[in-house]
Amino acid sequence: MSKVFPDAAAALEGVIDNNLLIAAGGFGLCGIPERLLDAIRDSGAVDLTFASNNAGIDNEGIGKLLRTRQVKKMISSYVGENKEFERQFLAGELEVEFCPQGTLAERMRAGGAGIPGFYTKTGVGTQVAEGKEHQDFPDQDGVVSTYILERGIFADLSIVKAWKADETGNLIFRKTARNFNQPAATCGKVCIAEVEEIVPAGALEADEIHLPGVFVNRIVLGAPYEKKIEFRTVREREEA
Repeated sequence: MSKVFPDAAAALEGVIDNNLLIAAGGFGLCGIPERLLDAIRDSGAVDLTFASNNAGIDNEGIGKLLRTRQVKKMISSYVGENKEFERQFLAGELEVEFCPQGTLAERMRAGGAGIPGFYTKTGVGTQVAEGKEHQDFPDQDGVVSTYILERGIFADLSIVKAWKADETGNLIFRKTARNFNQPAATCGKVCIAEVEEIVPAGALEADEIHLPGVFVNRIVLGAPYEKKIEFRTVREREEA
């Protein structure tokens, strides 16, 4: 059965529903699955929880789904630059679980590896640690430190953006767009990748592949893309 679907809406068919936990790749507006986010918005699914580094900006990225009130909870590291996110959070309309960036990446990686939880020093003594199990462990010198238990993320759906894929789902990410896409892709029951180019099976060099196709269930061609994080800046012409 082919993993390649004609568009994002078709790729989400039979997968998207209310009350899902969705792991989304991307960092800011870099490497975000734009076509899939648009299709989720258009599906009308509500009460969604997103595990993502951030919620995009106003009306871009996951910010589009905040505008339509389809998100009930965000598990995120950075929540700035989004006025609607701020408004909903301060009004008590949006649940937010703040998670340090490295911890969030490791929670996704752990979920993808089938690891239910792990201990970390990060967040000890802060609000991040409230309500979490604490445990003391000695280091190699016998010095005891406190750690908190963080749970692996096991998502219902993973949505990611890659640069290139072959027809079997092997993915290559381009430069900084690897960010959270790689761990996010592994922790979902179903992973859908939107890509800029699809090539025949066997066309990718094995050493170039960042994510094996075994993690990817569906692929959709999303190109062309507008580079929204790049702005042309020129010097004003001086008067003659």
